[in-house]
Amino acid sequence: MNSNQDDKKVKAAPLLLDQQLCFALYSANLAMNKVYRQLLTQLDVTYPQYLVMLVLWQKDDVTVSEIGEQLFLDSATLTPLLKRLESAGLINRQRSRQDERQVVVTLTETGRALRSKAESIPDAIQCAAACDESALNALKTQLDDLRNNLNRSR
Repeated sequence: MNSNQDDKKVKAAPLLLDQQLCFALYSANLAMNKVYRQLLTQLDVTYPQYLVMLVLWQKDDVTVSEIGEQLFLDSATLTPLLKRLESAGLINRQRSRQDERQVVVTLTETGRALRSKAESIPDAIQCAAACDESALNALKTQLDDLRNNLNRSR
């Protein structure tokens, strides 16, 4: 191979699929979602619904906008999720007494009870990832930093 061909290969490398950070994140997310989908069948919730439940298990009685802030979702995306969780009997939604414009979300007894079924999920994810806890924590920190930097760059 001559140096001209080498130069072309080097210039093309940034556009190779397996060199793309975005594709590594995308494909890892697809794989992670497949594992979660399998685990969440026992809870009868989808992954986005599980994320909402995680927020509520951490702090009950929060507004839709607070949930949206934590999950980086707008209310147009969040409202259908909350409606399905309410139909499933896991949450209640009602207008705030302090501010009629706000909708407050609370767990039902069924929603609170679901937490105990979900407690094994983080360990199952760690096992599926075949990583120890410190490696996963380091990766999570790097991904949090990446997300924050990307959000700041907009």
